[in-house]
Amino acid sequence: MQGYLIAIPAYNEADFIGQVIIEIKRHMPEVDILVINDGSTDRTSEIARGHGAMVLDLPFNIGYGGATQTGFRFALERGYDFVITIDADNQHDPASIKNLIEAMQTQEADAVIGSRFLEGHYKMGLFRRMGSYLFAKIAMAYTGVKFTDPTSGFQLLNRKVFSYLATGDNYPLDYPDVNIIMALYKMRFKVVEAPVIMREKQGGKSMHSGLRPVIYVIRMFLAILMVLLRKED
Repeated sequence: MQGYLIAIPAYNEADFIGQVIIEIKRHMPEVDILVINDGSTDRTSEIARGHGAMVLDLPFNIGYGGATQTGFRFALERGYDFVITIDADNQHDPASIKNLIEAMQTQEADAVIGSRFLEGHYKMGLFRRMGSYLFAKIAMAYTGVKFTDPTSGFQLLNRKVFSYLATGDNYPLDYPDVNIIMALYKMRFKVVEAPVIMREKQGGKSMHSGLRPVIYVIRMFLAILMVLLRKED
């Protein structure tokens, strides 16, 4: 599909990255796929190349947000019109990409967030669910728009949005979630949701395991505060 780039930040996802690329090609055979290998120590890069994806190898692990922003910069330099972000752990179902595209076209949106809660149920730990609920309320209070899944990384962004996020410190190195929705609203971009299918994590170490959910919530509140204090460009 001309003008679209699928950007996949990946850190030690050798077990899943091949299947992710296979499924994307099944549903969108003409789309360009970019894997941003975020300093992996396994065969993530080799497997991604073997399945026909473009790969950017970062020299060390800089974090999910930093890897994703690298994808935005690549898309900007190569002249893409749209970027779709998908996780590398096979949780995001590429069959749902069509929902993101349809929502952007019919609602004339600049960014579409894929929600796992609009149609169907997704099992989530209590602390994560509480955090997601709280951030959804904060997003609605700030934007006036109801968001059911503000922490979703399954997104479609037009060139205006990813050009903005590719610049300087407009995108965090670690957790780009509700703070980005708020920042885009502040910049007068239109952000909407669309239903997507997300699978439960099949293996590996979750970024939300152990004390990480607590750290995530604290850092997200700090990120939200930074958005509120930041002056418009």
